[in-house]
Formats: sequence, structure tokens, C-alpha cells
Amino acid sequence: MSRINTNVPSIVAARILDRNNTMLNQALERLSTGLRINTGKDDPAGLIASETLRSEITAIGAAIDNARRADQVISVAEGALQEVNALLIELESLVDSSANEAGLSDEEVAANQLQIDSILDTINRISTSTEFQGKKLLNGTLDYTTSGVSTGATASAIADLQITGARIATGSYRNVVVEVTQSAQTAQLVRAGATVASSVTIQIAGEYGTEQLSFASGTTASAIAAAVNGSTSLTGVSAMVSGTNLYFNSTEYGSDAFVSVEAISGTFTVTGGDSSTQDHGQDVGLLINGSVANTDGLNATLRKSALSLEMTLAAAFATQTAASKTFAITGGGADFSITPTLGINAMASLGIGNVATGSLGRGDVGYLSSLGSGQANQLSSENFETAQRIIREANKQVSSLRGRLGAFQKNTLASMVNSLSIAYENTVAAESAIRDADFAEETSNLPRAQILVQSTTAALQIANAAPQNVLALLG
Repeated sequence: MSRINTNVPSIVAARILDRNNTMLNQALERLSTGLRINTGKDDPAGLIASETLRSEITAIGAAIDNARRADQVISVAEGALQEVNALLIELESLVDSSANEAGLSDEEVAANQLQIDSILDTINRISTSTEFQGKKLLNGTLDYTTSGVSTGATASAIADLQITGARIATGSYRNVVVEVTQSAQTAQLVRAGATVASSVTIQIAGEYGTEQLSFASGTTASAIAAAVNGSTSLTGVSAMVSGTNLYFNSTEYGSDAFVSVEAISGTFTVTGGDSSTQDHGQDVGLLINGSVANTDGLNATLRKSALSLEMTLAAAFATQTAASKTFAITGGGADFSITPTLGINAMASLGIGNVATGSLGRGDVGYLSSLGSGQANQLSSENFETAQRIIREANKQVSSLRGRLGAFQKNTLASMVNSLSIAYENTVAAESAIRDADFAEETSNLPRAQILVQSTTAALQIANAAPQNVLALLG
């Protein structure tokens, strides 16, 4: 080529040198940062995928941290409840030993009452002092709030209510509709006749125990009822007269409650039972928000992801057919966000009720605070059976709460952490495959780019020198 105004080989060499310099700079940048994608132009589609995965990685990491924090909160609450359980066991020991009236002096009973008062004070103190970073855990702060329902011994529909879990959108509420589909019944046997024709000995048996009663010829039905009622606390069976009929009823409702009236000697015929001498009660049938609840007597339990609760119905309500009650859950509860995607479905919610002595127990039985000095079931009242039932109900409540918290830790939090940890590993691996540099590949690209730059530079030098050969033509 003998043209000098346009050096085409030089232009070509310069272009290739620029490309090789870009390759060299890219290899150096990737080796310096460890990333294959440093800017959007490196891989636009890969950058979009990488940033999306980075967002997911951050969310998964936060969810894991949240679940672990929730586990720590629950552990603090469960540890305090463990001590409450121990105190309740000691409390029952004091009541049981105090029931041995003939073997204890008044001073010993008074000393036992002092211990009971101290235990009740300690339980109240645990309720108010158990906290995590200033947040109270066992004083009812983390319990659900309701409207349209009242509980207690005088309640018309629901005697006791414990909401264990509910998903409620922020600023909203959840209606709960309770419908009786089958009335609760006590066990019942009937004897016809105003008097007994001849002397008779009968055996009365119920949920609490068995008692034998003897009656002379001509004993009236009302006298028999009075004798049966005198032993109700021993047997769990009461009696009443209506007209000329004598009715024997269990004091409890449900299929576990029973009445047995059997003649040991003489003739005493009863009717209306499952068999000739025995009858069982009937559990209440219940729909809660359209779902069939598990029932036992007057007690009902519902376990759903959106709503979980336990309740005890008032007898007047549960014995009706087609009775209904509606109330609302307006908020409260302990909400933990343990999934990467936020929202109501991401929340794990549970209610932690108040474990103060005024809350432990049941409306139709009584509350733990009634065992204190000056209260209805203090030791001097000699209501030992009632006191024991209250303590056992309180122990059952605390144990149930501990079980729920333990199940939440094991089956919800621990499982979620395991699942999220695997998701975290796989998501990080996917993001790394897209964004991170392969050092083996880049270290092999670097010397290639260096050699190409050097060779192209030499070629450009030769191309720039080529037009000088034209000078030979001028000689």
C-alpha cells in the first residue's frame, strides 16, 4: 500500500488494541473485586437476577434472626412457667396435708396458710416481673383482647375463654361465632314412686366415687334425695324430686360423667339409662366459625391456623339447642414475623395469658387467689376439695401453656430456622453462581489478554511505520 493519508492497517490495529485493552481491564477488575458482574453492562440479565436474589438473601437472613429472637423470648417465659408449676405442686401438697384435720394442730394449719400466702405472692410476682427487654411476658400483655364476651361464674354463655392463636390484620378484628349443635347433658336416671315399698340398700356411683345408702320401708323420695345430696361431694351425683319421680343426675356434663344406681339389697328400679343401672352424659356439640370443635363436656377446643382457642361454656348456654354467641377478637397476642415475605400469613401468633393468681383457675370452679387468707377457700374454710380442684385446674393451665410454648419452639420456630437455613444456603449459592468471578477462568484470561495487548501494540507500531516506505519512491 502506497497511500499515506489513510493508514488502514493502523486503524485496524488500534481497534483491536482497544478491544484487547478492554479484555485486560475486565480481567483485572474481576480479579480485583472477585465479581463477574461489576456493572450492568457486564451482564444486564444476570445483574437483575443477582439483585433479586440478594434481596431474598437479606429477607431470609432477617427471618432467621427473627425466629431465633422469638425462641429466646419464649424460653424466658417458659422458664418462669416452670417455676410456677413447681409452686403449684407445693401448693397442692400444703392443701392435701391440711385436709388431714385430726392430725394437725391449729398452729400447723396456720403455718400452712402462711406458706400458701407466700406461694400466691410469689406467683403474682413472677407474673409481673417476667420480661424480655422490658416487655412483660406473663402479666396478660401478650394475651388477646376481646369485645362482646364476658367470662366468670356469672357469664351467660362462655364461662372461661383462652385464645391461643389468631391471625388479625393490623387495625382489624376477627369475629368468632359459637353455635351449639348438640346440647350438653348430665347423666340421668329416674325412679318412679313417692316412697320405697320395703327396706333397701342402694349403691350410688359417679365420677368422684361410690357410696352405699340404706333406707327403711316407707322412706319418701325427698328423704332419699336429701341423703344422696349429702354425699354429692363424695360421688359426684345429685338428686331431686319432681312430682312422684326421683331424678339422679351427675354434677358434671359430658360423656365422661356417669350415674350408677344399683340395689345391693331389696328392690330399687331406675330407668332412662344406657343400661338398667347406669347412664352417661353427653358432650356439647359446637361449631366455631363453621368448624367443628373438639368437645369434652362443657369444654371446647379449636385448632386452626387462623384461629386457635379453648373455652368452657356456661351450662345454661350449652344445654340449649341451636344457641349461638358472637364476639370479636380485637387485637393483642404475641406476633412473630418468621418468614421472608412480610404480611399476615408471615406472622406466627400465639396468646400468652396472665398467670397471676386471679387468672389461674376456672370461672365455674374458682380461682387460685381464693386460697389466700381471708378468701373463700382459705384453709380455715375447710373447702379442701374445691381448693384441690382449683389448684389442679391452674396446674393444667400452666402445663398446657408450657406445652404450647414448647410446641411453638420445636415445631414452628426450630423447623422454620432449619428450613430457612437451607433456603439461605441455596439462594446464596445461586447468587454466587451468577455474580461471583471464577478465578480459575479469569487467571487464564489475564495472561492471554496481556499477550494480545503486547502483540497488538507491536503490530500497531509496525502499521504506523509502514507509510515511511513511501520515501523510497522519492529517491
